[in-house]
Amino acid sequence: MPATISPETHPTILAFVDLPEGGLDDAGKGILSEASRLAGALQRGWGAICFGDAADLIFSEFAPYGASAVTVIESDVADFLEVQGKLLAAAVRDLGAKVLLLPHNDLGAALAPLVAAEIQGGIVTEAIAFERWEEGLKIRRPALGRQVAEARVWDGSVPLVLTMDTRVISAVVLPSMHRREPVVSVWSPEVLPGAAPTRIVERIPPDPQTVDVSEAEVIFAAGLGCNRQSFEQLQELARLLNVSLGVTRPVYDLGWTGFERMVGQTGRSVAPRFYLALGISGSMHHLGGIKDSKKIVAVNIDPKVPIFPNADEGFVADVSEVLPLLLKRVKSVMGGAA
Repeated sequence: MPATISPETHPTILAFVDLPEGGLDDAGKGILSEASRLAGALQRGWGAICFGDAADLIFSEFAPYGASAVTVIESDVADFLEVQGKLLAAAVRDLGAKVLLLPHNDLGAALAPLVAAEIQGGIVTEAIAFERWEEGLKIRRPALGRQVAEARVWDGSVPLVLTMDTRVISAVVLPSMHRREPVVSVWSPEVLPGAAPTRIVERIPPDPQTVDVSEAEVIFAAGLGCNRQSFEQLQELARLLNVSLGVTRPVYDLGWTGFERMVGQTGRSVAPRFYLALGISGSMHHLGGIKDSKKIVAVNIDPKVPIFPNADEGFVADVSEVLPLLLKRVKSVMGGAA
């Protein structure tokens, strides 16, 4: 049964998570990890907050990150975006939270300014790092097209709404995080907000084949080590595995794909969960554009190319020999269907 909550006992840092399927996705896990680090920096307690029906949600996934409490906002009108903002702001006020942490995805980026306006608090978006600064925080965020990082300081005098860039958050459970079974609570407003014009009807996951490569979760990228036949095999492999295709500047110059697929500092900077570099030597500009990838695996025939020291795993092999075998293997497992 959900417990009764009060501002006196609830943590002062709240991490907002979306549970579309009843459980945590990578963004949710990542924001819990960031909340744990933030709580350590500020020496404050922290918990999570979400929308939904407490009876249908999975709370065991919160335990590894050390959340002391999970507050569930239950409301029949929570499908309306503006109403979600009002409900979340009211919960932040009632619970006495000083910091609300959200992922900077489609929902988090939309809710953050609505909540900040309601609670008359400060807001910093797309943060990439933070550290303790006197009684508050020094927060870094990208500026000038992500070419530099600017610093903002929150002194703690007003509540803070903070969104974290999803390209820098990680779902990894760190050794500093102590497992804790959270106390689950239900919060309902005393006065129900009225319906608003903007309503969330459906969430359609992005298509890896067409999504902006900077937002892709998994990228298979081709360099000059791929000939035209290898490149076409890589395209087929990407379709079968439903992952995004990327290319280096020299491959783009050959006209094999559009500019939107080009990865690197002169194209798109990326931060996928997995980056497979095929026939890519690793120029300074390319490495600069993939440095935030969670895992990089490289395949190249030359053992001395610079991408190998910058990869998590490297394989010295001819891409023209590897790709046909990999494609054959995938087709045998999947029966040729995506």
